[in-house]
Amino acid sequence: MQTLSPAIHFNRVHFRADDKHILKNITGSFYEGTITSLVGPSGAGKSTLLKLCNGLLSPSSGEIYVKDKNINTYEPVELRRAVGIGLQNAPMVNGTVFQNLALPMTLQGKKLEEKTALDLLEDVGLEEEYMNRDVRDLSGGQRQKVSIARTLVNHPKIMLLDEITSALDRVSMHEIEELIVKINQKYKVTIVWITHNLQQAIDISHLVWVMMEGELVETGKSTLLKSPTHERVKHFVKGEME
Repeated sequence: MQTLSPAIHFNRVHFRADDKHILKNITGSFYEGTITSLVGPSGAGKSTLLKLCNGLLSPSSGEIYVKDKNINTYEPVELRRAVGIGLQNAPMVNGTVFQNLALPMTLQGKKLEEKTALDLLEDVGLEEEYMNRDVRDLSGGQRQKVSIARTLVNHPKIMLLDEITSALDRVSMHEIEELIVKINQKYKVTIVWITHNLQQAIDISHLVWVMMEGELVETGKSTLLKSPTHERVKHFVKGEME
């Protein structure tokens, strides 16, 4: 992994809000072309860290670099195209699947070609018949697939995924896991995702960050979750895996 280039690099990043010190001295990299899982107890700062990666939040101190370029030098629209984000509830606008897929282009004053939309649906495992279906009629897993396809419209180099399988049944969860691996391999997209499922992190991630109380406690290959060296991480993993 040492030969890989950082897709996102944090240098002594702190984040404070409402007198709370949420992130403390975060230094580390998410590497190009890899899948990295963020794991840790609730309140560890994982979602805050993700929001810093595409400018939804700004650090209180420290620097963040996206593709060797300081995040502050990006235009917001440019940054959001390069760094896409998918959320647990897969927010949709009222309308059809196609209208939702077209949204990123619509916001840019452009049109999404139907052929492109069909290709995206195929990529995420949805048939052509879904194109004109009302998003309100989709299952949770189908909504997540549409959400991921919509994120791919901008051809992001990096995808941030926040607990996108936590509300899904086991079959849908497995389908989304396979989809994440497929996107990583097919498009060489760097993926950073938050999961509470440690076995899931081991199974599909190359690397893992373990966060606790706003600190980055341990990082390495995802297999470290099988035999962590840090005492706090040992206790956390033991509690989660039992």
